[in-house]
Amino acid sequence: MPVPAIAVIGLGLMGSRMARRLLDHGYDVRGYDPDPDRMAELVEIGGSEAGSPAQAVAGMSLALLSLPNSDVSKEVCLGPDGLGARRGLCVYDATTGRPADAAEIGEALLDQEILYCDTTVSGNAELAEQGELVVMVGGPVAAYRTGIPVFEAIGRSHHHVGEVGAGSRMKLLVNQALTIHRMALAETLVVAEIAGLDLSATLAVLKDSLAYSKAMDVWGERMVDGDHARPYSRLRQNGKDTRLIVEHAGQLGAPSDLVEVVADALAEGESTGLGDLDNSAIVEVLRRRAGIGRVL
Repeated sequence: MPVPAIAVIGLGLMGSRMARRLLDHGYDVRGYDPDPDRMAELVEIGGSEAGSPAQAVAGMSLALLSLPNSDVSKEVCLGPDGLGARRGLCVYDATTGRPADAAEIGEALLDQEILYCDTTVSGNAELAEQGELVVMVGGPVAAYRTGIPVFEAIGRSHHHVGEVGAGSRMKLLVNQALTIHRMALAETLVVAEIAGLDLSATLAVLKDSLAYSKAMDVWGERMVDGDHARPYSRLRQNGKDTRLIVEHAGQLGAPSDLVEVVADALAEGESTGLGDLDNSAIVEVLRRRAGIGRVL
């Protein structure tokens, strides 16, 4: 039986973990990233390296993208050394970006006989390591069905949510709720800290109460401990995503009052040196406002 093969383009916090999951599920993974250290890490765990996105997809029928933003996705997909020459390719783009950019990429690639899905994921690098991502796919049904083995390798569930662009919209909606939940947890813990309550006990009660959200499982202990140095998703990345959420809501004429409060706090964190920390560091922004900051 032939070994399934896939190109993985973008080997950062998320892409590297998804590549490892695919290797563990028997895929032949050929990767590309402009950072040579990330390429070396892929080779070390059993993948192979390519010199460009075009070289990564040569001879491939599947490609998974995990890139910083949709401007980079456009360049990778449509640029002179991009994916456009590989007819018959199915591209699954896990980049968090603008829905309109996904639609533009999908239309342009379809003209070159390439199927494109904005294949966004809910989760961070820790959940990606565990194969616990939730995959949200916008694109042709046939391409979605072709990608199911990939989605099952990298995630615990997958959903086809509509045409190209719908995956990006769904990711922004998930992140809109999650961003607010994370900020609410951070604010609550800072109030508890000022009130002199034991933070571990407070977190346990919150988890057992109607206030519970998964944000407490993922970031609660890190916020209690002030442990933000090993990022599974960086605060600055959350800042970028939150700006997209506000933009998306504004284009629809929809409310975004709560998430705009979070966007301001994230911008404050980025401007005061917290950008490369884990996004649990939103609690440090609030601690600093209260005069009890822990991170120098």
